[in-house]
Amino acid sequence: MKVASPGVIGIVEDDTNIRDTVGFALRREGYTVEAYADGQEAWDALRTRLPDLVILDIIMPRMDGLDLCRRIRGLSESVPIIFLTSRDEELDRVLGLELGADDYLCKPFSMRELLARVKVLFRRLALARDPAQTSPNRVLSAGRLRLDLEMYQARWSETTVPLTVTEFMLLHALVRHPGHVKTRQQLMQEGYPHDTYVSDRTIDSHVKRLRRKFEQVDPGFTGIETVHGLGYRYRKDG
Repeated sequence: MKVASPGVIGIVEDDTNIRDTVGFALRREGYTVEAYADGQEAWDALRTRLPDLVILDIIMPRMDGLDLCRRIRGLSESVPIIFLTSRDEELDRVLGLELGADDYLCKPFSMRELLARVKVLFRRLALARDPAQTSPNRVLSAGRLRLDLEMYQARWSETTVPLTVTEFMLLHALVRHPGHVKTRQQLMQEGYPHDTYVSDRTIDSHVKRLRRKFEQVDPGFTGIETVHGLGYRYRKDG
């Protein structure tokens, strides 16, 4: 299967204003953009020629983003996928992540936030293709946990734990200072540094998924501790 040249981003979004605005911002950053108004239109094109990154709405006519994500993952496990979702689509976001999406942003979102996520995912993809570019000095260790700060990758006792970009950023914020409490507001600023509003509930959902992912690798994992009324902290011995 032919893959498009580096820097090609597919946008699948039925809202014309969002599709055009995101496309304009990405083109201004130098990316080539291929835009589609619904999932079926996108699938007809993507099944023969994948871009380097895909930005997907979830609720779309003809074929929704979850179905399209599933089909894309059937073609490639490595193409980065970012979901754009409404705030009340939490279940769909979780399903999307379980299907293999790399991250998501809630509407309305900051364009700077989206561009930052795109750049991180392209960087992670480049390093995965050429591990020689990584620096051993960019690894943070805390007990059995190792965080590769360039690859945005986490390992627990030598087992890779697949995290979204946002999950990695939140975990990094906790692990930098083991034992110190991070409030939800502080974690919002760490996970969404580009003027994006998120709620306490969003942070709690991220932490819940982080715990679940580590528990799948180690059922005895207790590294992320809730400090009631304050926030969360990382226990180095967890």
